[in-house]
Amino acid sequence: MAGVKPKKALGQHFLTDLSVAGRIAATLDAYKGTPILEVGPGMGVLSEFLLATHRADTLTLAEIDTESVAWLKAHLPQPQPRIVEGDFLRMNLDELFPDGRDFCVIGNYPYNISSQIFFRVLDYKDRVTCCSGMLQREVAERLAAPAGTKARGILSVLLQAWYDVEYLFTVSEKVFNPPPKVKSGVVRLIRNGVTDLGCDEALFKTVVKTTFGQRRKTLRNSVKSLLPPGVSLPEDDDMAGLRPEQLSVEQFIELTRRVSALRAKA
Repeated sequence: MAGVKPKKALGQHFLTDLSVAGRIAATLDAYKGTPILEVGPGMGVLSEFLLATHRADTLTLAEIDTESVAWLKAHLPQPQPRIVEGDFLRMNLDELFPDGRDFCVIGNYPYNISSQIFFRVLDYKDRVTCCSGMLQREVAERLAAPAGTKARGILSVLLQAWYDVEYLFTVSEKVFNPPPKVKSGVVRLIRNGVTDLGCDEALFKTVVKTTFGQRRKTLRNSVKSLLPPGVSLPEDDDMAGLRPEQLSVEQFIELTRRVSALRAKA
């Protein structure tokens, strides 16, 4: 691509190493023919690799920066994908993909909103069959963190309830312009077979967020705010003395059931 480069998009560092872009694009090789939404394409480095392996009519680019949109329209090869100017976090993806089909999400995600992007993916978990891409390594490791590790957090549990999450590889800060101060990591989320958690889903989210919001406390203390006054997990409850990062998704589901039962008895 040639010409005047667009300004750096909000919080975004443009990828300059083509081999890395190729490896990221390859994370969706198993989804040819499936609609793909690329978030924050910038100057289209990743977009060109996606176009090389997927039909243009299956690819949609969502870009918030006006100058980047103009750049993409002027320089991407023909036939071009659909290019939509707007904020991914505010987009109605059911309107963007009105046919009801599953779709994939991919991107070199802006560091400053990467967590929000994955929360947004969760909003569309019944349609997003795969989500992959690059983000700050610390955040990427958190998404894939198993039970019992310090990196485990809210997104770890919420995403792993619905997706198989895999940390794929680390990317040096030297392959960006401008170089960020941290390394990046590439992850892939593949929708698992879960259709029902077997508990109140809204309460499950609340339990996860509440306990990690007080992660230094034991679960017996951190769930008190979710229970009526004077009610708490019994002293002999096998999870009462644990902390949230120690719990698997299945244990969080069971904890949600116990909180729900205690509420019902009060």
